[in-house]
Amino acid sequence: MELNFTKMQGAGNDYLYLDCRRTGLPPDAAALAVQLSRRHYSVGADGVIYLCPPLLADGDATMRMFNADGSEGAMCGNGVRCAAEFLYTHGVRRDCLRIDTPRAGRRILRRVGAGLWQAEMGRFTAAGDAVGAQVLGRGPLLEQPLCAGGRSWRVSCVAVGNPHCVIFTRETPPAGEALARYGRALEHHPAFTGGINVEFVQQLSPLALTASVWERGSGATLACGTGACAAAAAAVLTGRCPRGAPILVQMPGGTLEVQVCRDDTVLLTGDAVTVFCGTVQLEPCKAPPGVV
Repeated sequence: MELNFTKMQGAGNDYLYLDCRRTGLPPDAAALAVQLSRRHYSVGADGVIYLCPPLLADGDATMRMFNADGSEGAMCGNGVRCAAEFLYTHGVRRDCLRIDTPRAGRRILRRVGAGLWQAEMGRFTAAGDAVGAQVLGRGPLLEQPLCAGGRSWRVSCVAVGNPHCVIFTRETPPAGEALARYGRALEHHPAFTGGINVEFVQQLSPLALTASVWERGSGATLACGTGACAAAAAAVLTGRCPRGAPILVQMPGGTLEVQVCRDDTVLLTGDAVTVFCGTVQLEPCKAPPGVV
């Protein structure tokens, strides 16, 4: 099977884009994501994003995002900006685009510069049921004690389409083996029934944060858009940063701008870059274990 794809990245968070607006989601979408995302053995990416027909008549497309392990994510902040850039350069040349998702609803994106998009990310919440952590309480889940990876932490849990566990540290956020050890332990902690994304965050100033990312289903990534939103929201909720002002969140792959509005909605601004386009020959693939 011959497959055309476009590789794109936002702040180093890279995905393969397949245009399925005419055909719809392929039946082997999860297995295909696993196959294509394998670094060194295939194209390599943090996951695959399928652009399908819109769910509503006035939409421009539907985004379906599958992580490198074949699990489907509800939302991807970097991915949806790149989806907007893909649509803009492939026939939908408007500065305001409407992208639907099956689980997180619609996202409105505005082009604010060449390869630069602002996404309306919807409302965030720190409620226990929204992040799949009812065992920790109803919420807001802020600075909650939790033991994982042989250490005790103070975690703030925030859902911005996806569930996130934000940990503020005084030292530089962990990287390499330490990030993998602690990130994996927190992702699979029994308190989080569906797993969780993890951000280790250090505050640099009242309007600047730096963070390392462990993504549910993908592991260590250079950035996470919803993670940047969760980090900024947690900083606002715990009194570290003000509402209404642009907060810069530095991640290993680049810097994203987050604005936490007074109505608990979030705006995410960042780059959306086409890396290259290509064609790959694929053998029929089987669904990975546990993926339907």
